[in-house]
Amino acid sequence: MKASELKALREKTREELDQELNELKAELFKLRFQHATSQLENPMKLKECKKNIARVKTIIREMELGIKRN
Repeated sequence: MKASELKALREKTREELDQELNELKAELFKLRFQHATSQLENPMKLKECKKNIARVKTIIREMELGIKRN
């Protein structure tokens, strides 16, 4: 994820972040299914998707704690 994408994520509201998280989880499910059926061309997409989920969860937690980041 680029710095500009992270900045855009930090500007989103809690509801938008929850929606983004649900979309990423759905994407991860699809990627896992493709991997299980040997249809996934790039296995690194799994790792990237997991990291993006962690990033969104981190931003949500920072919002809960009131931590401000640039």
